[in-house]
Amino acid sequence: MPSIVNGQAHGPAVTFESRLPLASESPNAQGHDLPSNARTLHQTAQLEGLLTIIRSKDTGRGDFVFTSNRIIRLLVEEGLNNLPVVPKQITTPLGDVFTGVGFQGKIAGVSIMRAGEAMEAGLRECARSVRLGKILIQRDEETATAKLYYAKLPEDIASRHCLLLDPMLATGGSVIKAIEVLLDHGVPEERIMFLNLIASPEGMKKVCTMFPKMTVITAKVDEGLNEKKYIIPGLGDFGDRYF
Repeated sequence: MPSIVNGQAHGPAVTFESRLPLASESPNAQGHDLPSNARTLHQTAQLEGLLTIIRSKDTGRGDFVFTSNRIIRLLVEEGLNNLPVVPKQITTPLGDVFTGVGFQGKIAGVSIMRAGEAMEAGLRECARSVRLGKILIQRDEETATAKLYYAKLPEDIASRHCLLLDPMLATGGSVIKAIEVLLDHGVPEERIMFLNLIASPEGMKKVCTMFPKMTVITAKVDEGLNEKKYIIPGLGDFGDRYF
């Protein structure tokens, strides 16, 4: 979809109501009382079936990768649904004039290494000319805090809508650090969208409360965190199973 990145949009922006339910209104999130800037994919039998496959310890790597990629594609499509559009008039091959919409602005995808890199291909399939960046954040064992080790971002990242990619949202420490990196590089908070497959309600609330202008889209909000801060029921270590 090159027009997302390269197309020139003209005219006043128009707002379309998102077809994503607020997470607090989704059947998946009942009882979690999540912030209004937290959203989930529409909960369907197909999505639940895909999640069941990647949760199972008996799922081999090939099926895990294939099924994860299907969910990632759904997340990316829904993320793109939330980008602003403007009216656009075109001429069809039959010579008729059609008024539709065109995407406004440009996008960048930023993966939190290494698990987030698994989501890059899904984004490229939907927006082939998207610019990509990478952020490496690891836990500092002495301070128990997230520490930035590496960041490579497009030079014009501040002028783009930024899709932050990481499959799992547990405590939120790494995501919060990544968002701070984007803000430090001039990306407006309202232009940041975080896409992930599985989220804990604790992590979701923490991230959305700290950054109320950004949007978080997840496939599923799970029950919570255990004493080791692992998401339950979760799916294990996504990066180890995918790569």
